[in-house]
Amino acid sequence: MKMIVGLGNPGKEYENTRHNVGFMILDSFIKDFKLEKKFQAMIKVTDIDGEKCLFAKPLTFMNESGLSVGKIAKYYNIACSDILVIQDDMDLPFGKIKLKINSSAGGHNGIKSIINALSSNSFARLKVGIAHDKDNDAIKHVLGPFSKTEMEFFEKNYDHFQEIIVSYIRNGIDVTMNRYNTK
Repeated sequence: MKMIVGLGNPGKEYENTRHNVGFMILDSFIKDFKLEKKFQAMIKVTDIDGEKCLFAKPLTFMNESGLSVGKIAKYYNIACSDILVIQDDMDLPFGKIKLKINSSAGGHNGIKSIINALSSNSFARLKVGIAHDKDNDAIKHVLGPFSKTEMEFFEKNYDHFQEIIVSYIRNGIDVTMNRYNTK
């Protein structure tokens, strides 16, 4: 079973903020699915191209994402190597993506929480660049809303993100990294 996790913060006040990139991208993929509340998350278990998949949006707030992800992985006996986490990344230019595996949290508290809960960093990540606004502190930046132009970028690129998720489900992280990471 593959597990795809979109990171974000629950609640209307956090919609369309930079820290909610994971929620936004996952929502575009699962828009036709009915989710259920379980394990402090909104989840859906379904088949994609014959592969059993679990989609999750932790409701624990970003810094406690591991509480939910850890419970789900344990209950369904999902190996770290079968988990893809979609996250924002301030160190990447806006809109740039980077697929990684076995990397550190890089200062991302949601990822730190997941690494602690799983006792491993060997899960895959789809990092989406939100850039770093040098004029604002990091918290203000990640909790700030996207501009109209930035939102248009996501609306135009949801299909691309969906291709990446499907590639991960079908082919695994190595093939997906080779196909979608750009130099």
